[in-house]
Amino acid sequence: MNDPEVLIIGAGPAGLTAATYLGRFRRRTLVADGGAPRACWIPLSHNMPGFPAGIGGSDILKRMREQAEEYGAVVMPGRVETLARDGEGFTAEIEGRAIRARAVLLATGVVDHHPDLPGVEQAVQKALVRICPICDGYEATDKAVAVIGHSDKGAREAAFMRTYSDRVTLIHIGAPNALSRRDELERLGVELIFAPLEAIVIEQDRVTALTWKGPGGTAQTRAFDLVYSALGTSPNAELARRLGARLYGDGRLEVDLHQATSVPCLYAAGDVVRGLNQIAVATAEAAVAATDIHNRLRRIDGLTVAD
Repeated sequence: MNDPEVLIIGAGPAGLTAATYLGRFRRRTLVADGGAPRACWIPLSHNMPGFPAGIGGSDILKRMREQAEEYGAVVMPGRVETLARDGEGFTAEIEGRAIRARAVLLATGVVDHHPDLPGVEQAVQKALVRICPICDGYEATDKAVAVIGHSDKGAREAAFMRTYSDRVTLIHIGAPNALSRRDELERLGVELIFAPLEAIVIEQDRVTALTWKGPGGTAQTRAFDLVYSALGTSPNAELARRLGARLYGDGRLEVDLHQATSVPCLYAAGDVVRGLNQIAVATAEAAVAATDIHNRLRRIDGLTVAD
């Protein structure tokens, strides 16, 4: 294709939703697919609207890609290595090829900090190790649940999981002084275990943790039905940072009500923007961003009527 009007960086739910909208707005749209997005990790989602029986992450992405391509969007494999201002637009380098676009949407997401355990990727795919209590906390109802954390974030997620089970344990793998919420955990009935990450083992369909308790240092083994990782994420916002876009303290991109960043014609949607890391939220943000991109280009081209 010729250079696109709009370049979307990221082929997850946010990027593909925006591509569908922009395709239907009859905008030449290119999606740079830099590799498997977080949605690929979803074994079966039960909170995706319209799929009461659940749907896997790969199936979600397949359907969304087919829909975007139906309206003319082009999905091209390759990572965007550089992104720079070029007049009123942008120039991106993708696998050695220079692409110019009038507007750019960043749907680059975040990287999860998985616990460094043998077999953790397979455990995530089997839903034994989970990363989103909002997405699938319901499936933990009445089960033995552990939360792995190294800060007060772990305490907050353990408290959240009490919505679903009265058998919640926080396995704190960080320094003891990094946890300041011990009294609140006790009040909520959350058991607290201090254990090194090396003491946690994934075995078949269970997770076990070896810990040392009591004055005699007696070793105890605990088993859990599933584990949530509360080790945080890192936003993929480097391209925007190099352009001077404003970031929040946690590194996520600051956007306005139309998903526009502080850089003209640079937008962002999905997990790279501060908010709930949810597919429904990402797709809504993408719809808002795509519509504003289209209308912004119309205004630039003099194709609107003044209010």
